[in-house]
Amino acid sequence: MGKIDRAALRQRIQTLEGLTDEERAALLELAATKRYGLVWEEREEAVEERLRKELPVLVEDKDLALLDGGKDAPNHILIEGDNLEALTTLSYTHEGKVDVIYIDPPYNTGNKDFVYNDSFVESEDSYRHSKWLSFMSKRLRIAKRLLSDRGVIFISIDDNEQANLKLLCDEVFGERNFVAQAMWHKNYASANDSKTFSSVLDYLLVYRKTDKFLRNLLPRTEKQNHLYKYDSNDGKGRWRPDNLSVRTYSANYDYPITNPNTGKEYNPPKGRSWMTNKERVEDWIKETRVYFGLDGKGAPQLKRYLSEVQQGVVPTTYWSYDECGHNDEARKELKDIFGHPPFDSPKPTRLLKQIIQIASADKNITILDFFAGSGTTLHAVMQLNKEDGGKRQCILVTNNENNICREVTYERNRRVIEGYTTPKGTQVEGLHDNNLRYYRTHLLPRERTNRNMRRLVAASTDLLCIKENIFDEFQGSGFKFQARDARLFSDGERAMMVIYNEEAIPDIVDWLQTAPANSQLSTLNSQLKTYVFSPGAYAWDDDFAPVIDKVELCALPEAIYQAYKSVLPKKRVRRETAEGSPKDADKINNNIQ
Repeated sequence: MGKIDRAALRQRIQTLEGLTDEERAALLELAATKRYGLVWEEREEAVEERLRKELPVLVEDKDLALLDGGKDAPNHILIEGDNLEALTTLSYTHEGKVDVIYIDPPYNTGNKDFVYNDSFVESEDSYRHSKWLSFMSKRLRIAKRLLSDRGVIFISIDDNEQANLKLLCDEVFGERNFVAQAMWHKNYASANDSKTFSSVLDYLLVYRKTDKFLRNLLPRTEKQNHLYKYDSNDGKGRWRPDNLSVRTYSANYDYPITNPNTGKEYNPPKGRSWMTNKERVEDWIKETRVYFGLDGKGAPQLKRYLSEVQQGVVPTTYWSYDECGHNDEARKELKDIFGHPPFDSPKPTRLLKQIIQIASADKNITILDFFAGSGTTLHAVMQLNKEDGGKRQCILVTNNENNICREVTYERNRRVIEGYTTPKGTQVEGLHDNNLRYYRTHLLPRERTNRNMRRLVAASTDLLCIKENIFDEFQGSGFKFQARDARLFSDGERAMMVIYNEEAIPDIVDWLQTAPANSQLSTLNSQLKTYVFSPGAYAWDDDFAPVIDKVELCALPEAIYQAYKSVLPKKRVRRETAEGSPKDADKINNNIQ
């Protein structure tokens, strides 16, 4: 289309007859100004068609909750369901709140690793790459919304889609937000029976949300510190000898240094000079900062103290299996937990720990993995919390194909929390200071009728508990309302109330006015977050006027509709011809109805 007038072409498309609005929009997009980037055939998923008619919420399976960690333990979340549905719910509960996302999506090898619309995508499928890119694009665009301004995403991938994924992420997150492409040495040994090359590397694509992301340093290991093997017992700790001269020559720093033990003078090597002036070196000698060899008779060297070294290591783009494990190690981890490896390609916990450590120095962050698989990410988060006293929270999402969510993802982490015995009889102590809650996605009619809106609010309580991170319900302080009218939740410092029946508002206002000064509400550090049913965006502010200083109001389900509106596939409605009869084509309606 190099010499075609694109503006004129778009005008002609606008005047063509017999096109549906959707067809016209597609042609206009094709005629748009060409730009650099990735182009693929958009493919629709079955889950998208469901989401055109229904809205997802989360419902807790309380029988699977593990809550012995206590009130101060992090509440980890496991969601069973299609990850597009789960990500939609998280767009309401966690928009801008996730600090680290790690995903290990299907690599699309054509070897029955990628399911699309309930069918495996084969290597001969001419739309194989388009299907995968469509699949990933929808999820990554929501993932970006979930990341905080300091957030970062790590994506595991191999050669099958690495190049395509890089271009897709450039488009979704922006080229300037590309951080790195690290290579992880995944195999302990190469495959000698390979017909071409033995593949021993996977990639980790790393993108930030904004330039506010600050990568953290990795902790130094004893292997990296082994050169600091001397200790003078002077209270300064371990040190190593280092060169006192530098390559840059300066006449001001070219002078003799006298060994105080022998009286012998030493000049810097030819073409070099000492690193500082004579007066400072003499001070260093008095402080025993200059080293003259084990017998004290050698040439001057500088003592480099470990305590003065940067207490961390800048991550590189090559990750060896020595530092973060390999596939065989990951399979052994699962074998120790289950007695047999129930998962073909898990990632080692050391790999995930390294990712989390690089992602943030904060020990109280939120981590999301929406291709959770065997649940390594949560296992790694809990291990890291134990090692450094952190309170990181993890959210896992996976479907339950072949019962993987219930029997592998959940079961693995249940055993990790409670403790388990390896096949060799070794007892592994549980990571007890953790809570785990299990949720399933549940769908409700999307059509915006009064009945459906009330159903949505009634079913949104678990969603709100996740959003506010408040899960304990109480009936104290005179709160005697029926559960069908209102419920109250508190963690002792913050509280949340959900009002399902707006007719209960006058009684609730009276209760708020008369609640005793020594009630639990008086100890809150913030206003009572109050979600109230309303047919629109108005949250009955006038009715709450007498206690408006005590509450923070939010109208439901309007808040959910607004969050979902940006991520749900557009609803289709029937279009009519000029004669008023239904037309076969659909029209995209941008509103949630």
